[in-house]
Amino acid sequence: MLNNKFVKFAIPVAVGALALTACGGGKDDSGKSGGKPTFSIGFQGPLSGDNSALGINENNGLKLAVEEANKKGDLPFTLKVVDGDDQGLPDQAPAAAQKLIGDTSVVAVVGPAFSGPTKASGGLYAQAQLAAVSPSATNPDLTSQGFTSFLRGAPNDNEQGAGMAEYLSKKEKAKKVFVIDDKSEYGVGLAKVAIDNLKAAGVTVETDSVPAKTPDYTAAATKVVNSKADALIYAGYYADLAPFAKKLTDGGFKGIGISGDGSNDAKFVELAGAAADKWFLTCPCTDATKNESTKAFTEAYTAKFNTPPGTYSAESYDIANLVISEMKKLGKDVTRDKLLAALKGVNYKGLTKDFAFDDKGELKIKNVYLYQVADGKIGYLGDVATLSNG
Repeated sequence: MLNNKFVKFAIPVAVGALALTACGGGKDDSGKSGGKPTFSIGFQGPLSGDNSALGINENNGLKLAVEEANKKGDLPFTLKVVDGDDQGLPDQAPAAAQKLIGDTSVVAVVGPAFSGPTKASGGLYAQAQLAAVSPSATNPDLTSQGFTSFLRGAPNDNEQGAGMAEYLSKKEKAKKVFVIDDKSEYGVGLAKVAIDNLKAAGVTVETDSVPAKTPDYTAAATKVVNSKADALIYAGYYADLAPFAKKLTDGGFKGIGISGDGSNDAKFVELAGAAADKWFLTCPCTDATKNESTKAFTEAYTAKFNTPPGTYSAESYDIANLVISEMKKLGKDVTRDKLLAALKGVNYKGLTKDFAFDDKGELKIKNVYLYQVADGKIGYLGDVATLSNG
């Protein structure tokens, strides 16, 4: 449920924005660019803060797609990107969303990137009839909140948590697993799915919740080591897994470590150093640097940003191009409500996957992939289900 303190103060602004934009297309301050109307695609996610690398990955994918679309010269409009930095925090999300909603040029949003901010701002986007298509907000409950403009461009954590449990129980033959969440919307949701699936597989489970930004992870690491668990699932983000992994190493933990897409970033390896070695990481995203379908994208991304694409960069690029393709069909007559309706019924073949949504806004495909850290790099292993049963 949307936090009441946000509803009380934020909704009136959204309603005002709706009155201005739901029935009309957006334009920048100049009105037109080269004789064409100007429309914007917004981005909401962490562009600063502890876990900003994940948001920057996605934002870069969006910016590349918009730049390429403008360069082609066949659009009946000019495109811009407008950023809404929520720092990955629920209490910053309404302001980031209101910035995008209040900009009359913004006709769709890529994001929010994280689950907590999505829950805190989803109601605002719904009232503004502004499509919010997230590459990475994976808490399963988000599509049952009544957010009528939210579309999820990745399999949710019912798939990711189940994949973790399946791999540990079937492939690794784990008999006891310790599951820790970071008390975030994302972490709690992912942990619950993993716990339920582990128990269903006959695995003994021990659990704990350790809030993000815990100053010292010694006590949590000691608890895991003393449990003599075969494996640990950490449901949280890389900024906290890194110091936790160091304490686990210091404490002598010898079991299997596995975390989700919130930790699947090169920044985890950078921050954790040698303690990141052998950690498994899941993600409902593929490695754009390894697939033939994303080769040209990877080259273009690397040339523009001087770094290879990261987690969800290619998925964000795909979602941006999905939005642009539907805008082209509408021509100069792009409005928020018309574009939202078009996106709900889309069938789009992207570089990373085929995009089509069910009546709740869930992506129809369910693939989740497994990675592992080795020699200071995150390596792609393949589809979790295939690896678990292979």
